Amino acid sequence: MLFPTLDFGVFFLVVFAVSWALYRQLDLRKAFLVGASYFFYGYWDWRFCFLLLGSSLINYLAGRILDHPRTSPGLRRWVLRGAIVANLGSLGFFKYYEFFIASLNDLMWDLGLERELPFLEVILPVGISFFTFQGISYVVDVYRRDIAASRSLLDVMLYISFFPQLVAGPIVRAQTLLPQIEARPDPNRILATYGVMLVVLGLFKKMIVANYLATEMVDMAFFDPALYGPVDLTLAIWGYAIQIYCDFSAYSDIAIGVAALLGYRFQKNFNQPYRAESIRELWRRWHISLSTWLRDYLYIPLGGDRGPPWRVRLNMFLTMLLGGIWHGAAWTFVFWGALHGAALVLERWLGLVGKDGTRPVWRRAVAVALTFNFTCLAYIFFRAETFEGAVLYLVSFANLDAPVEFATPFLIALVFIPFAAQFLPEDTLERCEARIRHWPLAVRGALAGFAVAAIDAFGPEGIAPFIYFQF
Repeated sequence: MLFPTLDFGVFFLVVFAVSWALYRQLDLRKAFLVGASYFFYGYWDWRFCFLLLGSSLINYLAGRILDHPRTSPGLRRWVLRGAIVANLGSLGFFKYYEFFIASLNDLMWDLGLERELPFLEVILPVGISFFTFQGISYVVDVYRRDIAASRSLLDVMLYISFFPQLVAGPIVRAQTLLPQIEARPDPNRILATYGVMLVVLGLFKKMIVANYLATEMVDMAFFDPALYGPVDLTLAIWGYAIQIYCDFSAYSDIAIGVAALLGYRFQKNFNQPYRAESIRELWRRWHISLSTWLRDYLYIPLGGDRGPPWRVRLNMFLTMLLGGIWHGAAWTFVFWGALHGAALVLERWLGLVGKDGTRPVWRRAVAVALTFNFTCLAYIFFRAETFEGAVLYLVSFANLDAPVEFATPFLIALVFIPFAAQFLPEDTLERCEARIRHWPLAVRGALAGFAVAAIDAFGPEGIAPFIYFQF
């Protein structure tokens, strides 16, 4: 079930009405939200609901054992390892089995061992990376005694399956969501205006900006880059940078907005990433829930900033390399992660580790331009279907005689206006919400309805899936 569809609109209206009607009966409300979340997830394939249930049961039981006062330190370590292996084992099988077998077959062929290992047709469950990471963060936090294990299986099931962020994030920590699940929601504190604004903004970014950039430029350029020259290829990769930002941040906006309308608060997942002056700052602004997850559950356990400089740089590189593998089972994602890891290491080595407000404006502008264009260069490998396709895209910049096709006013505006918006004050949305929430309810409702109708009318035909569904 996709967010920008009539099916989801009807589904959410029912969930909104029933969940608030049950706000005094907390357990019944939670049970209803769990059922609604499983219905939402099972809309793609009901069989994957068993995977979701299994994840909830494993993490709930592991948490209870880890939190029990009589559990010995040795047993706690083995339970943690077992829970992590179970979570990652499921993710690894569904997401990486085919990649592993294909790579192993290629290696055996190169070694002269002409024997192919069997393939299984494994369907990737939508959102498995996101709810797996939530489960891992829960058991690790309980193990570290950062949080107490939940005594309620129902609460853990809702934490793992809550539908707004189930299939494409943000990755919400247990210490953020579980206390909200355990508390009775207050209908007088619904963030209605803020939630609706986020939903409308997300619909605009996805259905207008991201979808038009994809259909009118990016998809064509990556389908056959040899047909285009350096101007079009540059516009297309800049366009893809805006497309993937608008697409993914749109899902996060809608997820945060929908959760707010149901009485739950999620943290911001994007914070104007293309205004970053370094790759390190970029990752503090882009997919914040993933970058902080990688920091807290991978980088720090590897050693973090402790140890000699070479070890710190290795930790940074390995974290980004594994972050690339998380994004997809292909060598293009491995290389993309390695590029970002190498950039972080180089920044650290040169001392270019963050934002310096004392630098002249022109130097900061150069830093932003270099960071953005390096990000776009790496995106070529992220977007291309194959490594060979990425190389072809780069080689095609030499097609100096190719005519320019993409430099239309409409496409240029779709690229540069969202990029310019990255430099608005960071609290622009909050300022707008503070003004609008005092308007009459009828006016706010009419404006929201008009905005949604206009987005539906002017968007391209069809509903394209969100890019991060594949991860």
